[in-house]
Amino acid sequence: MQYTFLGRTGVSVSRVCLGCMSFGAKSWRPWVLEEEDSKPYFRQAVESGINFFDTADVYSLGESERITGKWLKEFARLEECVVATKAFFEMGPGPNMKGLSRKHIQQACEASLKRLGLETIDIYQLHRFDKHTPMEETLAALDLLVRQGKVRYIGCSSTWAWRFAQALSQSERNGWARFVTMQNHYNLLYREEEREMLPLCEAEGVASIPWSPLARGILARARTTFDEADSQSRQATDDFARKLYDHPSDIHVVEALKEVAGRRGDTPAQIALAWLLSKPVVAAPIIGVTRLDHLTDAVKAVDLELSEQEIAALETPYQPHGVRGL
Repeated sequence: MQYTFLGRTGVSVSRVCLGCMSFGAKSWRPWVLEEEDSKPYFRQAVESGINFFDTADVYSLGESERITGKWLKEFARLEECVVATKAFFEMGPGPNMKGLSRKHIQQACEASLKRLGLETIDIYQLHRFDKHTPMEETLAALDLLVRQGKVRYIGCSSTWAWRFAQALSQSERNGWARFVTMQNHYNLLYREEEREMLPLCEAEGVASIPWSPLARGILARARTTFDEADSQSRQATDDFARKLYDHPSDIHVVEALKEVAGRRGDTPAQIALAWLLSKPVVAAPIIGVTRLDHLTDAVKAVDLELSEQEIAALETPYQPHGVRGL
């Protein structure tokens, strides 16, 4: 495993982050792996050198956090791990169970700490921005968590670049804790982040930790339509994926990926991840896995180097997309 610094911080993370949305309760999503079935994934991740783990309170409504904390305590040295979670989405009926008010942020953080079994969350992220809460209130609440020692670093997920720049500026002006990560939607099929968000992150020393690096599995399977997906797979029941990847040019990107992978003798998943890892602003793609070979592919990708010609071949078929994932 290779490691890198997380933006301008001094914390080291593996070049692969294990995304833990796949672990939780089938009552939340049918493709989710429950507690005992999740166990070997954490064991293999730790044995492979992965020290970076990402979850969220909304994943299986807290069960993902509980399982993540349980298996990390069994297989890992927690002082060597970087554990990230997120807050924003609705966690139950009734008022104040969602959003980014000071009240909900404090309550959500306390609940996540209990489920994870941790005293401090390494990276606490905004799953999305909250249009109903003043940004100053949200940023001040995050800063308070850092000062209280409940959170070490703060991060953000998909949003507009102008809004993220505004948040960074407000934090600096007020002397508050500053975002160190941007968990954004970025892969071979969706590269709109290259226009503004990624240059902003690079200029501001913010690490990109992309979600859906394999385009909800499309790039891993190198399939060109959802009709090719197995009826039991995540693709078959993932309506969100159909909303994310609906551009006619996507098929040409997938064909280019298959061609490059075939020439090299690597899997499409390995090549798609190696392409992401070739981008200096990308610290660690967040890999969601439901089979152990998915994890094996991700780890192997870390050591692959693509030539300039291969990168050009992968990128040339791309055409501009509408904004997706915000």
